[in-house]
Order: sequence, then structure tokens, then C-alpha cells
Amino acid sequence: MWLGEVGALAATNAPDALAIECSTLSHDWVLELARLVRDRGFRYVDSPVTGLPDAAASGTLTLLVGAEPADLDAARPVFASLATRVLHFGAVGQGTVYKLMINLMGAVQIAAAAEGVALAERAGLDLRFVADGIASGQAASPQVVRNVRRFIADDHSANVNFTPALRLKDVDYALRLARKLGVSSDFGEVAERLYRKLCERGFATDNESRIIDIVRGGS
Repeated sequence: MWLGEVGALAATNAPDALAIECSTLSHDWVLELARLVRDRGFRYVDSPVTGLPDAAASGTLTLLVGAEPADLDAARPVFASLATRVLHFGAVGQGTVYKLMINLMGAVQIAAAAEGVALAERAGLDLRFVADGIASGQAASPQVVRNVRRFIADDHSANVNFTPALRLKDVDYALRLARKLGVSSDFGEVAERLYRKLCERGFATDNESRIIDIVRGGS
């Protein structure tokens, strides 16, 4: 999208034009892309997003920004149509660091929730009560609650919110960053292995809640 003869950076734009990237990318590529953008005389804003598809449709996403303060201010009129929250984490790349961190945590949470539900199911608990208990307990987070209900309903193919392929991609980027920074990520590596197995079994485009089937299988 950005590079090559027909990429955005090949176009003739006004000096100081804003290049705003909202995808979840690797940290190394964000820094490299920012350099290429600056070499063209433009301003780069690192702005991955968080929020479900309905939030995107309604313009109520949360933007996770890494940018110079003046560049962020210049981008705010654009952001107003996309989001209701803009969190500025610092310089270019810092928004991506937060996004990778939070998506890694999400992978671990969802995999752990699948393990817990599989245990409760095997022990014969009423899973409706399990879902209600989780939703009102200390382990509740929006994505844990959402995915637990999908585990129990075996609802993995319709209304896909986030795929195993996307989760695996983000976890891989996060683990690369962790290795670069010398941070241990044992739980992340377990989640990465489970999501990779899910993709290898042909479920890369289902909802990520399909992870329950890997855990139920015990291998």
C-alpha cells in the first residue's frame, strides 16, 4: 500500500502531508516505514486501533497513537470521524508497542479461558452458570466474557470478530518485540503455539474462539 510505483508514497502530495497507519504492524516495520515517510517530506503517525467492527462502523474506535505532539494535533480532525478516544503513548512506534502488548495479553487471556471452560465442561459443570460466573467475577474482561459465551455456544464460524490468523500474526510480532527487548514471554509462546496449531488445522479464518477445540482435544 505504501511502497512501489503505485504506493501512497509515490504520489505527489503537499509538503508535510500526514501518513497515518492504523494497521497492527511489527515494531521494526513501523520504524522503517516512518523513516521512509519522513524521507519523502511527510509526517508519520503511528495509530493502530482497538475496537470491534461495530465500533469501527459507528466511529467509536480507540486509537493508540505514537507521534510527535504537533503531528497528532494535525491528525485530530481526521481522528474525529474514526474514534472517541485517542491515547497518545509517545513517539512513533510507542502506539504499536502498546497494541502488540495488549493483543499478546488478549491471546493469553483467551487461551486460558478456553482451558478453564474445557476443565469445567469435562467436570460436568453447567456451562451456562460458568459463563455467568465468569462474567461477574474477577477474571472478567470484555474479550474473555465474549469468547467464553462463544465457546459454550460453539459459535465460531458466523459473525467473525477476530480470526486465529490475525491473532497469530499479532502474537508473532509481539514475541519478536519481546525478544528484541530481552523480555521473557513464556505465556505468549504457549498462546502462539495454540493459535498456530489452530491455523494449521484449517481454522485460520474462523473466529478466534475456535481455540476451545484445540484445548478440548488435549494435544
